[in-house]
Amino acid sequence: MFISPMGEPFRPKSREDDALADWFAGADRNHDGQLTIEEMQQDSERFFALLDVNHDGEIDPDEITHYEQVVAPEVISGGSFGMMDGEGTGGGRHGHRGGGAGFFRAGDDQHQGAGRFGLLDLPEPVVSADSNFNRGVSVTEFRQAAATRFMALDLDHHGYLTLAGLEVIRPAPPSGPKEGTKRQAPDESALPDDPTG
Repeated sequence: MFISPMGEPFRPKSREDDALADWFAGADRNHDGQLTIEEMQQDSERFFALLDVNHDGEIDPDEITHYEQVVAPEVISGGSFGMMDGEGTGGGRHGHRGGGAGFFRAGDDQHQGAGRFGLLDLPEPVVSADSNFNRGVSVTEFRQAAATRFMALDLDHHGYLTLAGLEVIRPAPPSGPKEGTKRQAPDESALPDDPTG
């Protein structure tokens, strides 16, 4: 599964399907292999229109609830939402220069919500676009968030993103316990002596 920088879920249709590539292909409107800031903002407007069910120009609290419960229920699996240290500030992860310290995961970070499935550590990407904290997200706020997130992903400041470049910063899926691995009993030598015995 992949959740786009603006919060749109892309679920693979088969084992071979690459949900990140599916999002990229749709967002890259001229299909030149380079996603520009304008294309990312246009893609954000397309997704905004899907979330703005009553077409009043704002994703209101009821529509946010619909997003979290119906469109992308994966985002409500974590406790903290929104930006980490602020959008587009600081240095990138893995030693890359560029914006996004508030976005990128630390190596041992316990990311939550959409942060587990995306390129940026944003547990709730829609709510975190609410820059004036009025409990609604306007199309202007969503476009601005798209621009800020684009800059956080453009680690080398080329002015465009490529699928190959995004694949490099895409996190590996979380590893689970290996099948057949037995739990070891606790090391009793580390326990304190029994004062009664």
